[in-house]
Amino acid sequence: MNFKELYISGQIEFEEIDDYSYKWGMSDDERTLAEYLGLNAEEEDAWVSDSEEALKELLDKQKK
Repeated sequence: MNFKELYISGQIEFEEIDDYSYKWGMSDDERTLAEYLGLNAEEEDAWVSDSEEALKELLDKQKK
């Protein structure tokens, strides 16, 4: 499971996005960071253009 799936299912806290970003940066993974985290274009844009809080709000709306 990727970051988004784990977060939405309540298995990890949002703050772990930093750990996932670091792991991606230290890996040879050829996916973009957004792909690695499981983010769609809208979520990536909110994160990059607005803030982590904007991304968290979008993901929180998807929680079960």
